Amino acid sequence: MGRSGRGGMSTATLLGVSFLCVLVIGNSESASDDVSALLAFKRAIYEDPLSKLSDWNSKDKDPCAWSGVGCSPFNNRVVTLELSNSSLQGFLAPQIGSLRSLQTLMLDHNTFVGSIPKDIGMLKNLIELNLSSNQLAGPIPSEIGDMAKITKIDLHANRLDGTIPPELGKLGSLLELRLSNNSLTGIIPASNDSDMGSVNSNDQIGLCQLSPLTNIDLSYNFLVGDIPSCLQQIQRSSLVGNCFQNNTSNRPLQQCDTNQDRGEDNGADENAQKGLPEPLWLFILEVIAALSLLCLLTLCTMTGLRRCRTRSSGSGTSVPWTRAVSWKENTVISIDDDLLVNVPKISRQELAEACEDFSNIIGSSQETVVYKGTLKDGREIAVVSLTVPVHYWNDYVELYFQKEVIEMSRLSHENVAKMVGYCKESDPFSRMLVFQYPPNGTLYEHLHDGDGWQLSWPRRMKLALAISRVLRYLHTELQPPFAVAALTSSSVYLTEDFSPKIIDFERWRYLATKPGFASLNGESVNSITDSRHKRFMDVQANTYAFGVILLELISGRASVSKDTGGLVDWARKHLEQPEEFSKLVDPRLQSVNQESLGIVCNVVNLCIDPEPSRRPSMSMIAAILEEGIEASAATMLRNSSLAWAEAELAIS
Repeated sequence: MGRSGRGGMSTATLLGVSFLCVLVIGNSESASDDVSALLAFKRAIYEDPLSKLSDWNSKDKDPCAWSGVGCSPFNNRVVTLELSNSSLQGFLAPQIGSLRSLQTLMLDHNTFVGSIPKDIGMLKNLIELNLSSNQLAGPIPSEIGDMAKITKIDLHANRLDGTIPPELGKLGSLLELRLSNNSLTGIIPASNDSDMGSVNSNDQIGLCQLSPLTNIDLSYNFLVGDIPSCLQQIQRSSLVGNCFQNNTSNRPLQQCDTNQDRGEDNGADENAQKGLPEPLWLFILEVIAALSLLCLLTLCTMTGLRRCRTRSSGSGTSVPWTRAVSWKENTVISIDDDLLVNVPKISRQELAEACEDFSNIIGSSQETVVYKGTLKDGREIAVVSLTVPVHYWNDYVELYFQKEVIEMSRLSHENVAKMVGYCKESDPFSRMLVFQYPPNGTLYEHLHDGDGWQLSWPRRMKLALAISRVLRYLHTELQPPFAVAALTSSSVYLTEDFSPKIIDFERWRYLATKPGFASLNGESVNSITDSRHKRFMDVQANTYAFGVILLELISGRASVSKDTGGLVDWARKHLEQPEEFSKLVDPRLQSVNQESLGIVCNVVNLCIDPEPSRRPSMSMIAAILEEGIEASAATMLRNSSLAWAEAELAIS
């Protein structure tokens, strides 16, 4: 009897152990799937300036300690991915759909581009989705209607187009839907049979099926038709800026007509096709399929011959631009040249004539060459040419290039050098950016390569104010904010009247040197090995860089020199004691207003705070300088006749 009991106990124990082993193995495999999905997500990020993903280690099989990742305490499955406001730039990898236990996905206020992958519909347990304030384009995937547990969807402030998928009506738990500030078209999907008033609501899909949905914002799109009766009670502000019928809060009629015409053109062929008899329609489809196959075979043959010629000659000048497959995840990236439709395109031939056949070089590095030229209309230009071989330039780089052209073209401020246009040609392979060229050299050259006599104290204060104002514009008045990739005294160009003009040349050089873009073996593209680049990739780093420029203005010293090393390290000991502020002053200056010197030194202390989160915004810094410098300048002018002459020189 005892033996039998012991045998029974042994069997139960073995069964229990076996069950635990199966459970552990199952959890291990699940955790392994999560790790693979997260690493694919990381590979699709090509900029991580804040190093948010630096601890995502491929050798670490437990992602629960990774930044932004939260796991369930019961099975170690990933349940949250929260990386809001992380300055991430990249694509949404389709593998994100493999995070089957994910409940919260928060990626808002970054710079994700490309489309929302259809695989996102595989997140059956997702409760909250926030992809707002990015640069996502394309349609909202209908697969999003498969996320049965979702309660909140926030996709506002992107570049999404197409119609609102009626499959959203299947989300019975949805409480909040925010789709504002996109380019969505079509009608609001009320139900499958909204006009007929179908009795069987089970056959209907659309927003009117969602009784829990009380918070909805569809404003500032291009939606048309009538507002469904089920949405009549929501706030008017949630529907403004569209193209509805008989709505006083619509967009201007011209915008609606333009968008509607574009949609009608796209749908004309489809409507005509529907009216054809079925046999003729099938015949036309067969002809189109045959022609498509013939074109595909011809294209493949031409591409193969071109590659053979490229290999035999050792160089190549052509590259397919429409679609390509990424190196690791088989993700298809679409390149749409219409993104640059509002940016002037300049031919290589025109630029060659302007820049004396590209012989007038004013700057160069391993990755870029900068030419100076004059257009036919008399405008002086600086041409930044990216010296990148064609085999290096994949579609990830091309889309990044287009995004940066758009970013630069939207800058409109008197102290930002205006982008004149861009050049994009395949034969010979060319990618160039064209800016207006300020003719008076850089601030660095005037401070450190010359004797500095032209930069009196009033003129230096004028420069400090102007640079602070343009940074305030870039950081706080633009949406989304714009950070200068490398803000230094060398990126501040001067006009003939010594007004500053910022040109962000380093942004393009950084594109060409980004680790992983040139890699063909699937290495991660988000690692940033150069700490100098890392310092200048967000607005807080711009604030720090502005503090360094202020130090250069008051001391006349370069940011780094053989004699003193780093300027900030040298200056800190004097900045700690107000009575030692005068030891920072450039000895070449004839007279310095002590009141404005104290104000600038205090601002420098704020800008170079080692903790980025403690650095004030440029809006606050500009306000401090405006109030302090202008007040001290007024006092100086009243008390000194010499100051009048210097101020006149600074303004002239």
